[in-house]
Amino acid sequence: MEFLDQAHAARYAARVLAQAPTGQKDDALHAMADVLVERAGSILSANGDDVRSAQTAGTSPALIDRLRLTEARIGQMASGLRDIAGLADPVGDVVRGWTTENGLRIRQVRVPFGVIGIIYEARPNVTADAGGICLKSGNAVLLRGSSSAHASNVAVVDALRAGLERAGLPPAAVQLVPGPREVTDRLMTARGLVDLLIPRGGAGLINHVVEHSTVPVIETGTGNCHLYVDAAADLDIAYDIMMNAKTQRPSVCNALETLLVHRDVADAFLPRALWGLGEAGVSVHGDARTADYSEAVRPATEDDFEAEWLSLDLSAKVVDSIDEAIEHIRRYSSGHSETIVTDSITASEKFVASIDAAAVLVNASSRFVDGGEFGFGAEIGISTQKLHARGPMALPEMTSTKYVVEGHGQVRG
Repeated sequence: MEFLDQAHAARYAARVLAQAPTGQKDDALHAMADVLVERAGSILSANGDDVRSAQTAGTSPALIDRLRLTEARIGQMASGLRDIAGLADPVGDVVRGWTTENGLRIRQVRVPFGVIGIIYEARPNVTADAGGICLKSGNAVLLRGSSSAHASNVAVVDALRAGLERAGLPPAAVQLVPGPREVTDRLMTARGLVDLLIPRGGAGLINHVVEHSTVPVIETGTGNCHLYVDAAADLDIAYDIMMNAKTQRPSVCNALETLLVHRDVADAFLPRALWGLGEAGVSVHGDARTADYSEAVRPATEDDFEAEWLSLDLSAKVVDSIDEAIEHIRRYSSGHSETIVTDSITASEKFVASIDAAAVLVNASSRFVDGGEFGFGAEIGISTQKLHARGPMALPEMTSTKYVVEGHGQVRG
């Protein structure tokens, strides 16, 4: 099917979804989850082909980790769809309402965008999350995945569409957009057919979409996430948070990339921290003061402090004050997730007030900045912009609003 045919089919599906009752959408989500589990074998087979091709092509381990599916990850995808079914339907929610002096009743209500396009890299789990969130919020979705995950995405989308059919909803509500790179440009310029575009991937992809799209874009940013260990930190808590944020899954955008340690606790914290990181296979790129604590520390460059590593690499620096830590974060942060470990209320309040990011954490791992962990069921991405949506984007963020004005014959004088 040509792209224009897909876009028109999506617009028809969006009109159906906008009027679909919550129960029918929830039935479809459960059916989609059922089919994913039923077809796990074929999905894993397709994913195996993609992984082997990526390995042959020399793809980085971080991207292969994002690409790889397992039975557990397919189970998580299905659970995410069921979780979405259990959440409140945002469509029709009244954001605010009032009655004017002349008796007009005015309500601002949530409505679907219509057709959402998503451009993403090597993340077949995104296919299910996006399909589910868009369905529950009443939107049709056009999915433009990377060629490296094509076989996986075809298998997942086929399962989602089968679930939609079981529930009596149009399968065109979830479509994979295939074809050469030129199709991406057509998706980005399909103003009037596509209502919103969301890019998920590396900085290159996101910047290209933001700079070239004529369709409105919600920017999902990269994650150069910092952890600042304050002078008043509980160092056991700091160590656990550091290890979790860096090593639990280093290839994702909410993983720790830069460690900042106050000089007053450096002697007590850094020897243990560097040993633990080394045991976990993490290569530390540190400033001169960090290097004093271990010969294994590599000299950090400007590029290192700017890096979103997505690997078992970590930048590190000893700072003289919380102000220096804040200034460092302001300079290098991508605006994703920033963390302080401290027992000082004054320090935590200053950090929270001073840091400009989608999420600011106090004494908790940045790995919690995730739609599922926030209780959203799943997420369609983490927005680092400031318009409409910021942070993990789930059901409410996939809606716009309209005003409904009810009267009894009033005219304006």
